[in-house]
Amino acid sequence: MLRRLIETVTTTSDRRGRKIQRDMNEQQRRPVGISVLSFFFLFGVLASGLTALILLVPGTPMDVLWGLNPRAREGLLPLGRFGVVLMGTVCLACAAAATGLWRRRPWGFWTAVIVLVMNLVGDAINSLAFSDWRTLIGVPIAGLMILYLFGKRRFFEVA
Repeated sequence: MLRRLIETVTTTSDRRGRKIQRDMNEQQRRPVGISVLSFFFLFGVLASGLTALILLVPGTPMDVLWGLNPRAREGLLPLGRFGVVLMGTVCLACAAAATGLWRRRPWGFWTAVIVLVMNLVGDAINSLAFSDWRTLIGVPIAGLMILYLFGKRRFFEVA
């Protein structure tokens, strides 16, 4: 009985009714790296969403979280409501990238690439314009993630 169930799942019929064995190749499985990137963007959703919330409702016990990244506070607080909108936009972009990568959709691939390119450019500008050399670490990391995604692009093609 188990054999028949497995055969049903792994076979399909062509137009003439002949059974064709579907190969459970890598096209049907999500690569581990794509799963890891999905979780990376999910972390981005949580971080940017929490930042937007802290900006929206200042003076709460959550303000202690600014201690994790005081420079973000210095940069975002003067922006006022625009900072909330900015972080909300980042949150939505990360959510779209995480969902699209997880579901292996072409729009998820492109959303992830665009977010990573923007991050790479932002890190490069921060390091050069503000002499913040610590942000340079983000440049090769984002670059490697982009290269990885392009190497796995076939997993996002519509069948």
